[in-house]
Amino acid sequence: MNCKNCKTALHESDDYCRNCGGKVIRNRLTIKSLFHHISETYFNYDNKLLRTYLTLFSEPEEVIVGYINGTRKKYVDVIGYFALAITLSGLQLFFLSKLDMEMPGYYDTTTEMGKKQEAFTKAIYTFTTEYQALVLMLYIPFYALFAKLVFRKYKKFNYTELLVVFLYCQAHLSITSAVLIPLLSISDSMSLGLMSSLILPIQFIYFIYALKRVYELSTRQMFFRTLVFLLWMFLLFIVLSILSAVVMYKSGMFDNLPKE
Repeated sequence: MNCKNCKTALHESDDYCRNCGGKVIRNRLTIKSLFHHISETYFNYDNKLLRTYLTLFSEPEEVIVGYINGTRKKYVDVIGYFALAITLSGLQLFFLSKLDMEMPGYYDTTTEMGKKQEAFTKAIYTFTTEYQALVLMLYIPFYALFAKLVFRKYKKFNYTELLVVFLYCQAHLSITSAVLIPLLSISDSMSLGLMSSLILPIQFIYFIYALKRVYELSTRQMFFRTLVFLLWMFLLFIVLSILSAVVMYKSGMFDNLPKE
């Protein structure tokens, strides 16, 4: 008998492959075994995905620095985690596109100005969600560059390693957002405008928290560098917002805004 994953010869008593670690499957696939596998993979506390997700909240350095230093089996790898984030973000977009995303109380739609503001906000939201995967990937090289400049004194990570830091952080926030935003949308407990306005501050806070942990800095050491890093991120946000507005204008997304 050979391993179905790597073709290594196995003994009849083997439950796992001694070469790749894959589980030996002897029975045919059934509905019961399929649901057992899904439950074991995604809902068991000890599974890699849940363990990775929870640890990125409590001890992000355990996952991120561990991966950089060579721990690659205990947690989901950075590319797999980022790919999952993009997939869930796509599902989130599909789900929200089926809802009537009104913004009650956020704009005064009885006035022309209010109608324009609401239409403008929806146009921006539509653009950012449709190109969410591209937006996620576009920011990360800049984040890594800013961190390299701001924390250059410590020389702990090179540029590629900082890409890993922000891939994990961005993916983690995207997965959390992909779960929470649809739930909040269904419950009507928060408007679209308010949800959108909270995303950026939460992202900044988590990035600073993760950087403090991976660099092992005190609050005092982190304070000034946080201000500089936030300034760079704010400037990047302004530049990319302007570029996005230009692309939206050229693509005709503003053509349907209410006229005077």
